[in-house]
Amino acid sequence: MNQPAGFDGGRLLVVAFEGWNDAGEAATGAAKLLVERLGLVEIAAVDPELYFDYQFTRPTIVVGDDGARRLEWPGAAIMGPGGLPAGDDDDARVTGPGAETLHVLIGAEPARSWKGFAAELIDAALAADIEGIVLLGAMLADAPHTRPLSVFASSENPDVRSALGVERSNYEGPVGILSVIADQAERAGIPTVSLWASVPHYVHNAPSPKAVLALLGKVEELIGLSIPRGSLEVDAKAWEAGVDALAAEDDEMAGYITQLEQARDAVDAPEASGEAIAQEFERYLRRRGEEPGGRADGRGEGPR
Repeated sequence: MNQPAGFDGGRLLVVAFEGWNDAGEAATGAAKLLVERLGLVEIAAVDPELYFDYQFTRPTIVVGDDGARRLEWPGAAIMGPGGLPAGDDDDARVTGPGAETLHVLIGAEPARSWKGFAAELIDAALAADIEGIVLLGAMLADAPHTRPLSVFASSENPDVRSALGVERSNYEGPVGILSVIADQAERAGIPTVSLWASVPHYVHNAPSPKAVLALLGKVEELIGLSIPRGSLEVDAKAWEAGVDALAAEDDEMAGYITQLEQARDAVDAPEASGEAIAQEFERYLRRRGEEPGGRADGRGEGPR
């Protein structure tokens, strides 16, 4: 069966937002790596005055390469081709179908006027002739850090589900800006697929390079790109070793991780029945429905 427009080497837009949708900074970490590797430049941006509450998402002071201090305001922008990829080494560049036209939308989740915010960005995507959208998210979950971090892929578009072999999410509950973007995009005729990485909730305070790797791997699997990892593999091993060290000093944490490992291994075992896998997934969804992202701190909405 033919792929829907955009998912077979067409003009794709990868979307990631800081905040509720971004446990372990995994989604934005993956998006930023793509921006850097592709040398993307800003082609459209929202006016932050319309959508952001600066007492909630504050501007920051940064120091540039020239030593000058400047303000950076929260916002959202679509990045497109036009710059120079990072490095001169071909091995450091994203390759594969559609790599030369890949766009990235990255920003902070807005505080107000979500419908207008999403509509403005979808209009910009249409102006850039975007044919398909990949939404990246990350949620806190009962996931052991010692095992590969899973990525749940879903779509509301039946053609996308059939072509890419992904599911339709049955999640019900609070959502973040990714779900609003997806809804607006589908209404505008742009097919979407959502990818959600599971981040161990017991290490939610630190960025998770292992979850970044999981998202990038799923992007490669679905749309056929080859994405150089740079130092991510080393960073992920260091992250895992750091969590191992913490667990070694905390018997309760170590015992809990062992329980998570046993549960994960039972689901992943070749002899695991479809019913057992379904039960584990249903339990997972129920937990996210009780608390956004599966945790009381509200990081992550659960897969759309």
